[in-house]
Amino acid sequence: MTRVRLEALQWFALLGGPLAWTVDHVTGYFIATAGCSKGPELALGFAVAAVVLAAEAAALLVLRETQSAGKDDPGPWGRMQFFAQAAALGNVLFFVIVVLDAVGTAYHCG
Repeated sequence: MTRVRLEALQWFALLGGPLAWTVDHVTGYFIATAGCSKGPELALGFAVAAVVLAAEAAALLVLRETQSAGKDDPGPWGRMQFFAQAAALGNVLFFVIVVLDAVGTAYHCG
């Protein structure tokens, strides 16, 4: 895989989870304020969870492709390895947040 494609995947892996959760949280607030409907809230939660899982897959792909580089190596390869490690951990946390948000909303609106 080319370096440019890996860098694009690295940025999606790093920013995809937090941005998806932000959209989920803000949109979910307005859906809950408008009428507390369980269906749209759960659909939003599933869509956002899919984006976070795609970001996690991108992080794991970048980790696999840059496994020969260490996180302290100079240049783009070390940076990609470091950001992919951070994204792999962060996306797991954001996935848990999204699932807990969806479960809490389903419980509250049910």
